[in-house]
Amino acid sequence: MRFNILIFFLFLTIQNFAILIDTIKKPNVIYILCDDLGYGEVGYNGQNLIHTPELDKLAYSGMIFTDHYCGNAVCAPSRASLLTGMHPGHAYIRANSPGYPNGQTPLPENTESIGKLMKRAGYHTACIGKWGLGSFSNSGNPNKHGFDLFYGYTDQRKAHNYYPQYLWLNGQKIILNNANGKQNDYSHDLFTQKAISYIEKNKDHPFFIYLAYCIPHVKWQVPDLGQYMHKDWPEKMKIQAAMVSRMSRDVGSIVKLLEDLKIDDNTLVIFSSDNGAHGKGGTLEFFDTSGPLRGKKRDMYDGGVRSPTFAYWPGKIKSGSKNSHISAFWDILPTLSDLTGEPVVGKIDGISMLPTLLGMDDKQLRHSHLYWELYEGKPNCAVRYGKWKAVVRDRREKKIELYDLDVDLDEKNDVANENPLIVSKINQLMTDSHVKNKFWDMKFTPLFNVEEACKFNGVTPDTTYKWYYRNK
Repeated sequence: MRFNILIFFLFLTIQNFAILIDTIKKPNVIYILCDDLGYGEVGYNGQNLIHTPELDKLAYSGMIFTDHYCGNAVCAPSRASLLTGMHPGHAYIRANSPGYPNGQTPLPENTESIGKLMKRAGYHTACIGKWGLGSFSNSGNPNKHGFDLFYGYTDQRKAHNYYPQYLWLNGQKIILNNANGKQNDYSHDLFTQKAISYIEKNKDHPFFIYLAYCIPHVKWQVPDLGQYMHKDWPEKMKIQAAMVSRMSRDVGSIVKLLEDLKIDDNTLVIFSSDNGAHGKGGTLEFFDTSGPLRGKKRDMYDGGVRSPTFAYWPGKIKSGSKNSHISAFWDILPTLSDLTGEPVVGKIDGISMLPTLLGMDDKQLRHSHLYWELYEGKPNCAVRYGKWKAVVRDRREKKIELYDLDVDLDEKNDVANENPLIVSKINQLMTDSHVKNKFWDMKFTPLFNVEEACKFNGVTPDTTYKWYYRNK
């Protein structure tokens, strides 16, 4: 009897050890998201004036994605697609939405998210930087969406200022030394420091960091101009370049830490941008921030929705590779599901990119099409369908522009009239991809009033909710 008990406990010990080993071998994941970084604003996509040597080195040492798309053409809906694996026609959030206390339209609490999936998979999870999907006072609380640690801005409007009065650490306001016009605590630097300390603390346990940098979203603020100080450029151009180079430097520092800790070969790093270049202050023209693409932030042309994305994972992702797999933000959630073995809860629109990342293109499933819709100004939408790109600049008019990206990457030659069957097919795809939700319909009109919206999201009515009455 005693022998059987000994064997039983020995079995449990071996089993627990096997589980521990499996846990240790789980790859860490760092997803770095920039804010308003244009497709052509980095060296590996052709930028010559702004120097991004650390990003370029990582991109050339990993896999550059030429046809990876953002979740949308502006911040909040793009991040919502990233976090939830839903394309904009199915997503809960489909536009920026100022008016909520300390944040924007909150994600419903029962929403599946990257944070929740990684938490279920046994990871320590952190969101550092800009959230923009609700606040600690409602269902959008990032701690309710799988993140053990949140450090940063919940309200993306406050994230426009790199010298804020405070940042959130979970539900606590951390007061910074920026009062009375002082500029001592630069939020971007604080985010890098927090990411580094998180990695050091969790180096022996699988971790997931969603590092949502605010650079290069304006305001025009940077602690120093660095290598651009003596350039014969307008001041705003110097600041723009210094911000991007600073971010590149800091990403390099994070990866250097992974190398020093000898966990770089067990860490997948994905770098991306939430939408196209902001283009403000003449930066679009001066730096050619959209590169070969037409448009910028808020446009449905590729300059507004194609992202300067790469993935880096030494020994797993082939160095020096470039891939034209057509993919989007809503593919990241199922990719992490595939990576960790943790099933997705509920229905999503994404397809795992893991086969492509690991060089198994023959096993990669592909989208029939990608779809976007956005409700800011005029309600517009777009479809990527193989080599075809369709854009509707005002959905109320239903005029479809059609471009052949194989020969017209900058979307200048509308060939809709010459391809009526393709236009008809895409029109059906647009119709099938759109599902109405509780906030926006195809006329950019909220589907319920402010009191109902507040009740639905569990917050108190406030005069700032006048946003809901816009365009009524």
